[in-house]
Amino acid sequence: MQNKGSPATTTTTIMSTQPPSNNRRLVLFPLPFQGHINPMLQLAKILHAKGFKITIIHTQFNPPPNQSNYPHFTFLSISDGLSKDSNVNLNTSNYVINFMNKSCIDPFRSCLARLLEEEPVACLISDSLWHFTQSVADGLNLPRIVLWTSSMFCILVYAALPFVHENGNLKTTIQGMQLMTQKDILMIYSGGFEEGKLELISSMIKETNASSGVIYNTFKELEEPEFVAVSQDFHNPYPIGPFHNIAQMDEAEFANMAWGLASSKQRFLWVVRPGSVRGSEWLEALPKGLMDEVGERGCIVKWAPQQEVLAHPAIGGFWTHCGWNSTLESICEGVPMICSPCSYDQPINARYVAAVLRIGVMLENGMEVQEIEKAITRVMVDKEGDEMRERSKSLQEKVNLSLQKDGSATQALENLVDYILSF
Repeated sequence: MQNKGSPATTTTTIMSTQPPSNNRRLVLFPLPFQGHINPMLQLAKILHAKGFKITIIHTQFNPPPNQSNYPHFTFLSISDGLSKDSNVNLNTSNYVINFMNKSCIDPFRSCLARLLEEEPVACLISDSLWHFTQSVADGLNLPRIVLWTSSMFCILVYAALPFVHENGNLKTTIQGMQLMTQKDILMIYSGGFEEGKLELISSMIKETNASSGVIYNTFKELEEPEFVAVSQDFHNPYPIGPFHNIAQMDEAEFANMAWGLASSKQRFLWVVRPGSVRGSEWLEALPKGLMDEVGERGCIVKWAPQQEVLAHPAIGGFWTHCGWNSTLESICEGVPMICSPCSYDQPINARYVAAVLRIGVMLENGMEVQEIEKAITRVMVDKEGDEMRERSKSLQEKVNLSLQKDGSATQALENLVDYILSF
């Protein structure tokens, strides 16, 4: 069911002309969370098709799945310290990331040094949240390029957050912050400043600035003003995307979401991942009698191939937390969104979708039944929804153009390859 706007097709377009091997090795280091692993592996496939040899260093915690699907890649595991430390709260992602940015320093340095003894490495490509890798790369005289897995709008907002925190208000001319609300900022910091999020974001931005370049999973036509801004603030931006999350809600939010869907009288496919509702294995928190009222209008499943579902012509809207991968998939298929972000980059992406691109509706007051029903009606029934679909289809066309032979993403990829070969 994938049409020519799908991310799978776009990846193939970029990889269609494969030159002979250039015998240069790249070392890639993904963050061990699915929304970061997948873009890194997709990037690895693109660069392998450009003739590079690929080595993936990964942590023992949550290693890349299905490694046998990548027979031409070398996967190397390093200790992360998590299994040895019973005090680490694995349910708090920023705590885990801060912990591993300390515990992985020596194992990562040793692994990288051994690789360099065996053969030359052109450069290191690591996730932006692996900020410690910049000093390791510098110590080994190895260029480091950052993979930024979210939008360019997001990096501008993150870069402004320390200023906003220090001054206590949003009245700033810093690019990207004018659209953000106080509620958006609080969602980014859900869990509070005390859990180390500001420290993590500040370190990430500082070391991204110190890198040799930044690869963005986006394309220039989607974020034209932001591209101009990041070109001024960060070294060597390469928007070569799109190349192809986990949030939880409580039982009350889940029930409100269910009744909002039922009250909208629209047909829906609802993917409820097991464990995504606190205190429930799957559908235990589903309101009694709801499915009797919905009847054949609704279908609830544990999993669905999101990319293929979005490509289906029957899909008129996509309810999403607005992780960047899902947002891009929706844009690639020309589908408008209902945005209910949770934390980190999600509120930034959601605000961009609703206020800048105008291809979605933001649930401003959380999971309230009447607001959910109203949002669904706006997207699926009202004229406003038709206008969103028109804008979404226009962006889908821009995606396709960016991936043509002379398109911006294709050219950015060629520039990236030339840049790496210059090291």
